[in-house]
Amino acid sequence: GPFPDRTEGDLDTLSDAGLFLLSGPTGAGKSTVLDAVCFALFGGVPGDRGTANRLRCDSADPDVAPEVELEATLGGRRFRILRSPAWQRPKRRGGPGLTPVATRVSMSELRHGAWEPVSTRADEVGDQVGALLGMSLGQFTQVAMLPQGQFQRFLTARSEERHALLTRLFRTGRFEDVERWLAERR
Repeated sequence: GPFPDRTEGDLDTLSDAGLFLLSGPTGAGKSTVLDAVCFALFGGVPGDRGTANRLRCDSADPDVAPEVELEATLGGRRFRILRSPAWQRPKRRGGPGLTPVATRVSMSELRHGAWEPVSTRADEVGDQVGALLGMSLGQFTQVAMLPQGQFQRFLTARSEERHALLTRLFRTGRFEDVERWLAERR
């Protein structure tokens, strides 16, 4: 990506109207920003960009860990998620070469003005995020990442797939339950 140094962005200030546009020339980092949010939430990014070697800026200092920190309100609660993909850092001893560094994740929740740890396990963080958002990585990338070229895929998906996704996103199952209940009693 185009961000070799620490870069911060406050999307809360942009979202006061509920909707904002990321705009800029090719290579400016629009996809990287969206991928960072997606990676922080789910530990993955859509499509070809999902390979670990593409989650690190080629021009970053070799000793700097690739990581993303996301502070977000999910389900009415404030969380901070820090993720780093597996990567290779230069050896510190024993001559030239690289040392593998494992994937890391931590999730904290803001409670009573202080950050309290929730989990450092990828599966637990993934389950928590999925439950709070009500969607999986695949569903998130289909809906929230539509500007990334997935809109056509959503439009051409089978009717059952679109129905299942929209039902889950908008939690319309309760209306289907009422419809079924009324039909049974008709």
